[in-house]
Amino acid sequence: MGNQVGTLFLLLATVTGAQTVSAPRAPGQNPNGMHVYLWAGLKSHQPGQHDYPQFLADWSKLLTEHGAVVDGGLHPPSAEQLEHTDVVVIYKGDAGYLLDSEKAAFAAYVKRGGGLVNFHDSLCGPDPAYVATLLGGGKKHGEVNYTLDAPIHYNVVDHADPIMKDMTDITILDEAFYNMTWASDPAIHVLATVSMPGTKSAGTHKGEVVPQIWTYEHDGARAFVWMQGHLYVNFANYQIERTLLRGIAWAGKKPVDELVDYVQPAKPLWVQGRTP
Repeated sequence: MGNQVGTLFLLLATVTGAQTVSAPRAPGQNPNGMHVYLWAGLKSHQPGQHDYPQFLADWSKLLTEHGAVVDGGLHPPSAEQLEHTDVVVIYKGDAGYLLDSEKAAFAAYVKRGGGLVNFHDSLCGPDPAYVATLLGGGKKHGEVNYTLDAPIHYNVVDHADPIMKDMTDITILDEAFYNMTWASDPAIHVLATVSMPGTKSAGTHKGEVVPQIWTYEHDGARAFVWMQGHLYVNFANYQIERTLLRGIAWAGKKPVDELVDYVQPAKPLWVQGRTP
């Protein structure tokens, strides 16, 4: 009899548990927000440079405060995670090195119209032509195709694009890239270019004008790319931060100002420690 009761209790617990398995949503999170997956990487380079883990920590909070529902990690999203994602934001060195299973997952994600956002050297890998099919441009790993630290002066070429609403021709200390492999059909839509500064690594490419901010649309999917982020501090630049927020919203096929303009709802009085 005791065994039968125990079995019945286990069955009831299983059924009940199946109905209440979902945890309550975290307080302060927008229940209707766009779903963003942040794919970051391990820290590399010198202090203050390529701080991928810090980005994961800071931008998971920032995007949540701007109304997004955020997931992420130091690994690419799984096929299951991609099913519930509007846009994948990538800030990880050499993210172009993908396993065949990961390529297949991203192919299915893009085919259904999933958005991609790339920061800095995330579009670097062994096959820039492949990366260009996803992001509109790719950079070959192992080549000298970078300026290293230098004044990067933006020339905004499409002031009318809503993503660039707050962006002007500012100069930041960062790194720019050249010798890119570009998609051709369709081509990228250039938002801002940079004339390569005269550094030792730039060599004869000094003065070459290369796109550094762009969008790319193909087969119903969208990608937004910002090539800087070598120095992590530039993520906090007011103009850049707002441009990135708009680029993320655009890539996720949401209103371009959805993240920038989001206002958190007022907290209930009991949360504020007050009584009606």
